[in-house]
Amino acid sequence: MLKSLRPEVENAITTRSHTALQKEGEYLTVKVEAKDTVALRATLNAYLRWINSITNVFEILKRQ
Repeated sequence: MLKSLRPEVENAITTRSHTALQKEGEYLTVKVEAKDTVALRATLNAYLRWINSITNVFEILKRQ
């Protein structure tokens, strides 16, 4: 999953937030810093949607 999200971190569209990803064992840590709560919420929502989509794809592939 880390490889899937890395392009989003490296090519951020905005300067209002900064995201760092770190793999800790089986867990993925997403660290978000933002200049305001609107940017924080938008960034978190985007990453949560991407993570959910990637997880869904992995589940579908696992069943096949």
